[in-house]
Amino acid sequence: QVHLVDSGGDSVQVGGSLILSCRTSGFAWGLNCMAWFRQAPGNRREGVATIFTGGSGTEYADSVKGRFTISQDVAKKMVFLQMDDLRPEDSGMYFCAAVTGGYCHGKLGVVSYFPYWGQGTQVTVSS
Repeated sequence: QVHLVDSGGDSVQVGGSLILSCRTSGFAWGLNCMAWFRQAPGNRREGVATIFTGGSGTEYADSVKGRFTISQDVAKKMVFLQMDDLRPEDSGMYFCAAVTGGYCHGKLGVVSYFPYWGQGTQVTVSS
């Protein structure tokens, strides 16, 4: 059974940094697409970044390029989101998502593509 656990969310000030973690279980760490999404109250869920576990190819939303970095730890079967230079508009609930045996290209932000989701971790950025 696939299981994702998000963690690392916190309250920080503008310009601060956070590292989000996604611990996975229940599937082989081979050719999968892992993603981070976020959702602010009243807004739709939006894609932040994706990483293809078979080759580490990544994609980012324009709003986070140059500030956020998605990475993986193959041995631990974990995905991370390093978030730097945080802004108030980065606030929201962040979710790890996965599709097993799937590619990533062109799937950033496609909620329906990802069948597995973490429970979410809250990020609040204040000025």
